[in-house]
Amino acid sequence: MKYPIAIEWGDDQYATGIAIPDIPGAITAGDTFEDAYLAAVEVAHIMLEEMIENGEGVPEPSSVTDLKVSPDYKDWGWGMIEIDVTPYLGKSEKINVTLPGSVINKIDTYVRSHNIKSRSAFLADAALEKLWAR
Repeated sequence: MKYPIAIEWGDDQYATGIAIPDIPGAITAGDTFEDAYLAAVEVAHIMLEEMIENGEGVPEPSSVTDLKVSPDYKDWGWGMIEIDVTPYLGKSEKINVTLPGSVINKIDTYVRSHNIKSRSAFLADAALEKLWAR
């Protein structure tokens, strides 16, 4: 699932900060953007696990357009982060799906080239994006 991230750019004196507004408590920083991004992925998983343990569901991603008007993120930059939310969606169930061969080939190519865990993870993510579309 792709979530918007707010980026507070650092410099020689200050770290780069990243917040994931849709995941409460998912705020981190790093000496470089790359360090901050990797830390953001880690903190997102920690916070999602905590949310599930507290009986909350996986949060729906907001649009950057809605978030960037918030005074909390005035003068911050914006990007996107990919978080695999499938471990937090509940017990997996096996289903039988019939798709055209060309669609399966395109899915498999996409899964391989984007380091996605599996075809099932891709389909679950695509379904959530469609269900949460505004």
